[in-house]
Amino acid sequence: MTARNILPLALLGSTALALILPATTHAAGFIEDAKVSLNLRNYYFNRNYLNGTDPLIQGERQGQAEGWTQSFILDARSGYTEGTVGFGLDVLGLYSIKLDGNRGTANTTLLPIHDDGQAADQYGRTAVAAKAKISKTELKVGEWFAVLPILRADDGRSLPQTFQGAQLTSNEIDGLTLYGGQFWKNSQRQDASREDMSFGGVKGDDFNFGGGEFRFNDNRTMVGAWHARLEDVYQQSFLQLTHSQPVGDWVLSANLGYFNGKDEGASKAGELDNKVYQGALSAKRGSNTFQVTYQRLSGDTKFLRIDGASGGSLVNDGYLSAFDNPQERSWQLRHDYNFAGLGIPGLVLMNRYTSGSNIHAGGRTDAEEWSRETELGYTIQDGTLKNLNVRWRNSNVRRDVGQDLHENRLIINYPLSIL
Repeated sequence: MTARNILPLALLGSTALALILPATTHAAGFIEDAKVSLNLRNYYFNRNYLNGTDPLIQGERQGQAEGWTQSFILDARSGYTEGTVGFGLDVLGLYSIKLDGNRGTANTTLLPIHDDGQAADQYGRTAVAAKAKISKTELKVGEWFAVLPILRADDGRSLPQTFQGAQLTSNEIDGLTLYGGQFWKNSQRQDASREDMSFGGVKGDDFNFGGGEFRFNDNRTMVGAWHARLEDVYQQSFLQLTHSQPVGDWVLSANLGYFNGKDEGASKAGELDNKVYQGALSAKRGSNTFQVTYQRLSGDTKFLRIDGASGGSLVNDGYLSAFDNPQERSWQLRHDYNFAGLGIPGLVLMNRYTSGSNIHAGGRTDAEEWSRETELGYTIQDGTLKNLNVRWRNSNVRRDVGQDLHENRLIINYPLSIL
């Protein structure tokens, strides 16, 4: 029996568990450890295309992309039933409504786009995952918001991306976490359907992965190793080292990583060759955090990742660019400030500048790009609206190859704890 055959049975069985077990003494942990939250997300997005780089949409030039949505994200996670093997169920309910966004300004990836170029009025989906736990090892089968170094779901718009598959996570050895599994479908952030995963528009078969992370030195140091394969398209390995060290009033941190990717199996996307060398060094003192990063790609291929997935494992991934073109070399300067030091807890400010060069794309071998990004955020600390978070993002990017953009986003998240 394949994983594809197991999934419907697992979901059916776990749904039955959810209905039957609460009436039994074995369900105590299932109910008592359950957590249910509802996040109300309001998202306004405005992007202006500059210097004649605006795209053609339905035969018309689109000078800007603009949209506004209200989303509801229900996250319900049960505990585990009592006994040697504990069973549980996780449900993610996702629904988004268009508040504004007309034809010609709909290319925001906030919502699905119809064939006539109009953004959908609403969309949503339900992701269900069954889980079983024995000792410190958990098996999860179904669909959920998966975040792994070699496969990171994107949560940068109205609703998050989800993946459908099976994952085993084990913490039997202190400090060591082992992962293994397979994903076979995904729903991208602006899509309600479940599609085969792809790279560069080329569909592959299942996405298989395994990895481990070992934490030691009072959790200040982590070493990670991962390997993944999108069958018949690409394979990729990732090594990572992170460390944090207090030095007087300062906390110094480092994040070093190396990706190595190439084509796999039938090589449906052709010959692939990509390596990434990257490092981020940061220094925190009081309310200030300063960071400098460097990221270098080699090989003839852009960074290998599933279409629609986040590039967040790259140290220079930003709102408008991941600086992950073939042969690209990029660096970044970043500053974060926490206004709690001035007596305003909950208010934070981030500014960063990233510059990329040596891009091999668009028939050039010397193309460049840069971005400047700011985020101002505030989280209400108490009262009726406690935990309501407001973020304003302002970004600019200029490229020799690609689109020049100026962008503003206003994102309001209001998480409500139901259980």
